[in-house]
Amino acid sequence: MSTDNSSKAYWKDTIALVRNMLIIWFAVSYGAGILFAGALNSISIGGYPLGFWFAQQGSIYIFIALIFYYARAMGKLDEKYDVHED
Repeated sequence: MSTDNSSKAYWKDTIALVRNMLIIWFAVSYGAGILFAGALNSISIGGYPLGFWFAQQGSIYIFIALIFYYARAMGKLDEKYDVHED
């Protein structure tokens, strides 16, 4: 594979990863915390309604998990396309 094709494939995979992370983040923070809060409030975690929990804390926990997943996935992509740091 030529360098030009390799760099295009690398950026295509990178953009796809970022897009997927943003979709998950949006679904959890906006969807679970705002749009579906009423339906989720029938379930309780620690005495608090699940919709409230997602709006206040759950989305932050998911965001932190996404940061770690993104770092790991980008490391694998960098190694796959041989652009990793030594």
